[in-house]
Amino acid sequence: MKNINLNELRDRTYKTACEHGFHDKDLSNEHCLCLVISELMEAVEADRKGRLGKNCKRRFEMGYNRYPALVKEEMRFKCTFEKHIKDSLPDELSDAVIRLLDLAGLRGISLELANGDIDDCIEDLAEACKDETFTESIYSISTLPVRYDGIFDFSITVNDMILSIFGLAKHLDIDLLWHIEQKQKYNELRPMLNGKRY
Repeated sequence: MKNINLNELRDRTYKTACEHGFHDKDLSNEHCLCLVISELMEAVEADRKGRLGKNCKRRFEMGYNRYPALVKEEMRFKCTFEKHIKDSLPDELSDAVIRLLDLAGLRGISLELANGDIDDCIEDLAEACKDETFTESIYSISTLPVRYDGIFDFSITVNDMILSIFGLAKHLDIDLLWHIEQKQKYNELRPMLNGKRY
């Protein structure tokens, strides 16, 4: 994680969201956080269905390389992503982080707080997950905005949610940065509003 620049990732995410029409209307923080929480609930559903994505990185790489070189790169990527990664637990956690990065871009929130001693912080958060069930960890992350409301600056809430998801992913042995990168590529290929109303 030391080499990751969360602010650069935020800017790329926000740019993609703007290009796909997600910010054509004014959005409240509550709207944006509701969409983050919906992604976390989709992670719970993926867990309940056993879509844990334990080998999806390896399967994705094998599947991608099986396509003939004549198949357009975008099509190879999209088909392989949809078959091996989409709707898995790691994919849903990456969606939640992407939504938070987009919110940080929308509100001009610097993610410098997270860039300090990020590895130690994530390690501590991963350790804290050992005493919780998966659903308890998701609940803890989902309720951060309510628990922090009026106590901390909103930027701290966004930073802490991002770090908490990275901590949970580390606890689950998920390479969340890799999944975020793949989902970013996938999102860049999607239609306006990803084919949804908002």
